[in-house]
Amino acid sequence: MGNGLSEPHAIFPCLPSFQALHIVILGLDCAGKTTVLYRLRFNEFVNTVPTKGFNTEKIKVTLGGKVRTAAFHFWDVGGQEKLRPLWRSYTRCADGLVFVVDSVDAERMEEAKTELHKITRLQENQGVPVLVVANKQDLRSALPLGEVEQMLALNELGSHTPWHLQPACAIIGEGLQEGLERLHTMINKRRKMMRQQKRKR
Repeated sequence: MGNGLSEPHAIFPCLPSFQALHIVILGLDCAGKTTVLYRLRFNEFVNTVPTKGFNTEKIKVTLGGKVRTAAFHFWDVGGQEKLRPLWRSYTRCADGLVFVVDSVDAERMEEAKTELHKITRLQENQGVPVLVVANKQDLRSALPLGEVEQMLALNELGSHTPWHLQPACAIIGEGLQEGLERLHTMINKRRKMMRQQKRKR
């Protein structure tokens, strides 16, 4: 494990990148980004260390109760303050963003809000759907979902940025499947709208 592309395992078949949606996982350090990635990849908890660069995995995920599948190419980027200026390099041409927050860490919620709004307001990220994962919702000290939404000022992201706030526990995977389904729906809706706009030109 570590940075770079890991070897494929049998749980989720890896697919060519041209078939996969480009998804970037962002958030402050210690929010649980890499735990989210490897829970999706291996369907089990993997003990992780702080990411100093990035982790990347191509994952095929079943959506809508095994009715259909979608391929995602996830980029999990380190959240330490010195690494955040690099986020922009990874979000170029992204189909969707996953922003992970620690629901227990109320003191850093303002910092998370600043970084979330900064990355979504970049010109190249205009309109890119955002799945906000409120991680660690299984803990008693976790902030209620309504407070997380308010503290992150999600309603101020603007009508150009579709978003969904998903309660989750990355360690056991609770909420991640539902969140990905919502993100996939938002991405498809945006693609359909962009195709319609091209036809009108």
